[in-house]
Amino acid sequence: MKKIISCLFIVALLASCGKNKTGNMMVNCNIEGLKKGTIYLQKLSDTALVSVDSVKINGISNFILYDNVESPEIYYIMLNNIDEEKIPFFGEKGKITLNTKLDKFATSAKITGSKNQDILTEYKNMMQKFTGKELDLIKARFEAQKEDDQDLFLEIQKEEKNLIKRKYYYTTNFAIQNKNKEVAPYLALTELYYANIRLLDTVNNSLTKKIKSSKYGKELNKFVTEIKSKEK
Repeated sequence: MKKIISCLFIVALLASCGKNKTGNMMVNCNIEGLKKGTIYLQKLSDTALVSVDSVKINGISNFILYDNVESPEIYYIMLNNIDEEKIPFFGEKGKITLNTKLDKFATSAKITGSKNQDILTEYKNMMQKFTGKELDLIKARFEAQKEDDQDLFLEIQKEEKNLIKRKYYYTTNFAIQNKNKEVAPYLALTELYYANIRLLDTVNNSLTKKIKSSKYGKELNKFVTEIKSKEK
């Protein structure tokens, strides 16, 4: 029985790989409960998502997707080309493992094998705490407005502004601490977009030579340069 299962698994992997399919990034996936459907490996090209690999599932939930990664960047695993059924992760060279469940496709996803993804997950876990505090303040502000307590309303507004500043400073320091990883310029581009140019410039100047020449490193430098030119 074990031999039969092993053979079926090998067949599934070969089917997912297709003819001569290869790449320096291998994403080994398992979607518990998936019996049939099409899985896409996608990434952004300019502003559009493009599929770089795909596999049709028919009975076996284990499969492998490939791509050649020139510079670590965000990829997406998408089910049946449905935007809501999409798992983002930081792709990079090597073997990456993704495990999830069909009924909780995006929320139960666990990804290992990507150092940048590990750092990004750490950052997102901290951001959840900021989000919780933001929701508490929104609720308190609504109650103050309802009670027509103008002093309390203004005090809460001040707290909200300070929380945003704290979040920006935390993100800046976090990026600097990880200046030797591609996730640093990525966070600056996605989380500090509306921050003071000084914070963006601080992250940009802290990056190592290798990261400056990465996909997101180049994009961050271009973004900072454009902002500075407009301010002259």
